[in-house]
Amino acid sequence: MKRAIQYFSKEQLENSAKLTPKQIIEFLDDFRMLHTQNSPVKSKLISIKVPEDLLRAFKRKSEFEDVPYQTMIKKLMKQWL
Repeated sequence: MKRAIQYFSKEQLENSAKLTPKQIIEFLDDFRMLHTQNSPVKSKLISIKVPEDLLRAFKRKSEFEDVPYQTMIKKLMKQWL
């Protein structure tokens, strides 16, 4: 099984020190699930305002990479975490 390792910057560690134990447990559990999930998980519909030019450029780049733009957003979110 592939294991995910998360590295933290000094700023992230300082911010993490402000979290409650419950928040830390929830984050770690969510992180583990993201990296060990073999079956599809339920998705949540969200609404977000994005500048039109940014969205247009993002969609074009996603098309160039032959990846649907919403899939690319989810991929980038996972990478960021």
